[in-house]
Amino acid sequence: MKPTSPLYFEAFLAQCWRDGNRCGRHLFYDIKQRGYTGSFSNLERLLASWHQPGRDAVPIRDPETGAVISPIVAAALCMKPRSMLTISQARRVDALKQGSPEFTSMRSLAMRFRGIFRSRDPGKLDSWIDDAVNSGLVAIARFARVLHRDLDAVYNAIELPWSNSQAEGQINRLKTIKRTMYGRAGPELLRARMLPLDQNRHHTK
Repeated sequence: MKPTSPLYFEAFLAQCWRDGNRCGRHLFYDIKQRGYTGSFSNLERLLASWHQPGRDAVPIRDPETGAVISPIVAAALCMKPRSMLTISQARRVDALKQGSPEFTSMRSLAMRFRGIFRSRDPGKLDSWIDDAVNSGLVAIARFARVLHRDLDAVYNAIELPWSNSQAEGQINRLKTIKRTMYGRAGPELLRARMLPLDQNRHHTK
């Protein structure tokens, strides 16, 4: 990338933006002093994209590829513990934490929530809910309020070893089999595919 593009100075511009310096003319002067040879209109187009609704933060780029880190990738990285990250993923997390205080807060809350379930310690849940509700992060605050409506069930989910994983797995299996058989078979074949062999023999006697 050449100094004719404002993206050449993106790191500097992004820091100015985060510091509250968002005046195009001032930023134009600053990067001109640093060797920018492009036009003011090119800089305006870049800054306009940062002014879009919901785009108060500067897009954060992958430190290895230079590509903007998508919200989907950021969400996945937000939930993944440091020990499970690849080297590339760890670098993206560091870039996101440096460029977005919201990501830092969200990841901290996500890791704490994961820790509560892994440690099976519901005593930490109340303070987590309070912090999440007061975090200023709309999605996580909404999630915390939903948890608070049925705390007994959440406590049980944390403390007890049982889950509905087996039931959900069988439901998904049934739905998959039904889709593959749609319009081609009846209940008998469905029973034969769902039940173990010995139970099918019992039904035929």
